[in-house]
Amino acid sequence: MTIDASLTLPWADGDHTFRLAIGELRQLQEKLDAGPVEIFDRLMNRGWRLDDIRETIRLGLIGGGRSPAEAARLVRDYIDGRPLIENVETAQQIIAAAMIGPPDEPSTGKTQPEQAQTEARSVSSSPASMEQAPL
Repeated sequence: MTIDASLTLPWADGDHTFRLAIGELRQLQEKLDAGPVEIFDRLMNRGWRLDDIRETIRLGLIGGGRSPAEAARLVRDYIDGRPLIENVETAQQIIAAAMIGPPDEPSTGKTQPEQAQTEARSVSSSPASMEQAPL
């Protein structure tokens, strides 16, 4: 994976490059009526919906350089009509790369999806108050 959050994964009929840049993330958010953290959380916690998997991969293929028609064909051939669980991990990796960046950044000892989930929780559960800590 490079600094632009693209990654190449073995999927379907070979290795494919995936990337969710800001444009693809906006499309994903609009299509699923959920932000990237919520989508990632659903994928990680077995609360996913069909389009969480399907659209993450389709838009990741487009962001990775595939034409929309080619991405649609790959999704039709390798997701539609197949057991959904086969593609959950791929969707997890694609959205994790968009959220936390390259895996060669300093490691916390967690896998990339675990790190993204921890970071997502810390963002969503940060206190809103401006109280100072006691001295």
